[in-house]
Amino acid sequence: MSTIEPVEPVDPPIAKRAIAEAIGTFILVLFGCGSAVALTTAIPGEVAALQYTGIALGFGLGITAAIYAVGHISGAHLNPAVTSR
Repeated sequence: MSTIEPVEPVDPPIAKRAIAEAIGTFILVLFGCGSAVALTTAIPGEVAALQYTGIALGFGLGITAAIYAVGHISGAHLNPAVTSR
């Protein structure tokens, strides 16, 4: 039998969580919107399927990178319109 008392986990301070959310949102916007701008200007209009796929991958990889980067700090609530904590 252990004599160590269990300790409740402590949430990071609100300032640290807010900064983590700002960084995560920046990553998402940079990857997602950056891929949209890059693919619509670089690829001519005939290959729209490639544009759609690239933009979807940009947003998907952006949200994945943001969750891995700051998810452990803020809980990965990157869209405050959808989640409330």
